[in-house]
Amino acid sequence: MIKFYNRKKQTYETELVAGENYLNWIYSSPIGMKFLEIFIKKKLFSKVYGWYCDRNSSKSKIKNFISELNIDMSISQTKLSDFTSFNDFFTRKLTKDARPISNNLMSPGDGRLLAYENIDLENIIQVKGINYSLRDLIKEDSVASKYKNGTCLVLRLCPTDYHRFHFLDSGTCSKVTKINGFYYSVNPIALKKVKKLFCENKREWSILHSDNFKDVLYIEVGATCVGTIIQTYTPETRVEKGDEKGYFKFGGSTIVLFLEKGAAKIDEDILEQTKLGYETQVLMGETIGRK
Repeated sequence: MIKFYNRKKQTYETELVAGENYLNWIYSSPIGMKFLEIFIKKKLFSKVYGWYCDRNSSKSKIKNFISELNIDMSISQTKLSDFTSFNDFFTRKLTKDARPISNNLMSPGDGRLLAYENIDLENIIQVKGINYSLRDLIKEDSVASKYKNGTCLVLRLCPTDYHRFHFLDSGTCSKVTKINGFYYSVNPIALKKVKKLFCENKREWSILHSDNFKDVLYIEVGATCVGTIIQTYTPETRVEKGDEKGYFKFGGSTIVLFLEKGAAKIDEDILEQTKLGYETQVLMGETIGRK
């Protein structure tokens, strides 16, 4: 059972987890963990399942997915009957008014957010008691050093969330650096079992040279069944706040952001819930901090 903080209601809620029984078996049983290491974490498994989710036959999964996980389809640009595959539904675009854009520091996507200030580059918290180095995460020392004593934001996208991610400010964004890796789940169940999981999984990083928040390091982390991270922006060209950066195909995924020291102040409720060990639910465009 995963609990998160609903900041609008100021209450704790239990997350609806797609495939929860499967996840518990894989990451909690000896047989499941062995199966994970032999097959599930490998690229082939996610590639095959991704291939199926791109096929027309996968449309049969959509209605049950919507029903079981209470997904609001009234804000989808595409009607249910018009989706060509499960991935077409999963990467759906939303109506223009569905996600208002904040004038302050905004969340780049829907998900569950953790925030850490004054970070130690050698000990960035993944979950309580499990640390990793930013240098290990992006494998580029000169870039990592810019974020000493800065802020780390970990936005976990559940399968139930809107799976497109956006620019949190206007500016220009560098080209993407891709790092090959495995495809572990990014669900908290898995994070507690796999040491330095973000450093093990496939990931891509780039730098947004923003107008208001200095240089923001974006790291998109793949996960089980996320065989593809699609970047839809054009590198080194002007982008506006709220513009789409890319999207994940089927599966839960994570965006890790690093802000330079003094670039922004994160909202106190998010920081407090992180200290208590809870993720805060946020939507794309929502205020999460200030300059």
